[in-house]
Amino acid sequence: MTRTPDTPAATRTSGRPRRTHTPSLAHRLALPVLTAYLWITMTLFGAVVLETFMVYPNVFHDPPVSLERAMEFLAVSGPSDVFPPLGFATWVLGAASLVLCRRMPTVRWWVLLSLAMFVAEGVVSMLYFWPRNEIRFVEGTAVHSAEYLHQVADEFVTWHARSRMAFNTVAAVAAFAAFVQAYRRRLLLLEGAPGRRPRTPAARA
Repeated sequence: MTRTPDTPAATRTSGRPRRTHTPSLAHRLALPVLTAYLWITMTLFGAVVLETFMVYPNVFHDPPVSLERAMEFLAVSGPSDVFPPLGFATWVLGAASLVLCRRMPTVRWWVLLSLAMFVAEGVVSMLYFWPRNEIRFVEGTAVHSAEYLHQVADEFVTWHARSRMAFNTVAAVAAFAAFVQAYRRRLLLLEGAPGRRPRTPAARA
C-alpha cells in the first residue's frame, strides 16, 4: 500500500468547483465609457482655454467694431456650432459614467463633481451668456449704443473667466481623478484574478 504525500493546507480542495467572480456588463463598460468622458472633457476644456486666451481678446478688444469683424470671420462656423454639441456629449457621457460607476464610491463622487460642474456651466451659459450673445451679435448697433455694447462685452469677458473657466477646470480635474481611480481599481482586480501568479520577493543574495 502506497502512501500519498500530505497535501499542504493551502492547496487542499473540498472537491467543489472554485467560484470565480465574473464582472458584470456595467463593470466592464465603466472604464471605456469613463475614458470617453475624460476625452470629451479634455477636448472641451482645451477649446474653452483656446477661446479664452486666443479668440476672445480679438473679439472684445474694440467693440462694436471688433464684434462686427468677428462676425465676418465666424460666418461659416463659430463657437455656437461647436460648444453645444460638445456640452451635450459631456452631459450624456457623464451621466452614463455615473450610472456605470455607481458601485465604486472612490470613482462615483469624482464623476458626480465633474458632471455637476458641467451642468452648472450649462445653466449659467443659458441664463447669463446666451442673452448677452444675442445683444452683441444679433441686435448689435441697430438696437444698442456703442457704449452699452462695450459694457456688455466687458461683463461677458469678466464673468466668463470667473465662471466658465472655473467650472471647466474643476470638471476636467475631477474627470481625470475619476479615471485614475477607475484605472487603479482595474489594475487591482487584474492582480487578484484567478490563475495570475502572485508576485514573490526577490531572493536574497
